[in-house]
Order: sequence, then C-alpha cells, then structure tokens
Amino acid sequence: MVAFSGDETAPFFGFLGAAAALVFSCMGAAYGTAKSGVGVASMGVMRPELVMKSIVPVVMAGVLGIYGLIIAVIISTGINPKAKSYYLFDGYAHLSSGLSCGLAGLAAGMAIGIVGDAGVRANAQQPKLFVGMILILIFAEALALYGLIVGIILSSRAGQSRAD
Repeated sequence: MVAFSGDETAPFFGFLGAAAALVFSCMGAAYGTAKSGVGVASMGVMRPELVMKSIVPVVMAGVLGIYGLIIAVIISTGINPKAKSYYLFDGYAHLSSGLSCGLAGLAAGMAIGIVGDAGVRANAQQPKLFVGMILILIFAEALALYGLIVGIILSSRAGQSRAD
C-alpha cells in the first residue's frame, strides 16, 4: 500500500501551471514575431537599409517565450511529491503562477505584434517615429515582465500551505 502524501491530484494543477506559462508565453512570442515580421518584410521592400533597425520588435517578442520558460522551470522543479508533501494549495499556487505569466506574455505579444507591424511601416516613411515606437514596445514588454514578477511571487507561495 502506498502512503498518502498530500493531495493526489495537486501535481496535475502544478504541471498545468507550468504548461500554461510556456504555452501562452510562446503563443504571444509567436504572434508578436509573426505580426511584426510581416511589417519588417513589407517595409524592407521600400527601405532595405532600415531592416536591421526594424528588427527590434521581433527580438522583443522573442523574449516573451523566455519568461514563460523561466516560470515553467521554477514550477516544475517545485513539484516533487516524493520528497515533500504537495497539497492542493501548492498546485493552485503553481497554476496561478503559470497563468499569470503566460497570459501576460500572450497579451504583451499581441501588443508588440500590432505596434511592431505598424511602427516599422511608419518608421520607413517618417524616421522621427522610431523613438516613439521603441517606447511603446518597452511598455508592452513591461506587461509581460509584470506577469513574470507576479508569477515568481505566486510560485514562491507554494509549500507554505502547511507546516511539514
């Protein structure tokens, strides 16, 4: 007979949080990369000398996937029911951690994609818009960073449900 250690379904929620962090962040990264990449390709036909300068939104979108990877690794290393009891509280903490980072990354990726697409096209016609575009992209990236920070805080709450 196997000894009961914590809640048997709790690791499901923890692993779901890890998957959500990675999947949603990568969806945001993919959308931001694709949408702004289309703008770069379109702009590159008119002004090929600005292609490297206009690659900034693509790079910023790619960073979003790294945020999800960080949270997924933090969560997955915190799930070890054989070493320490893992309760539903811990699973829910990891689920909320993954969702906060993942959905913030998805929202930021959508913002970066839309701003990146329009921004690089506008920059090709009016170079003075470059600094404004970069500032908007930074604020969009900050949304994902907020999700990462909250995800780390929520993930650190796991393991505090009961005194073992």
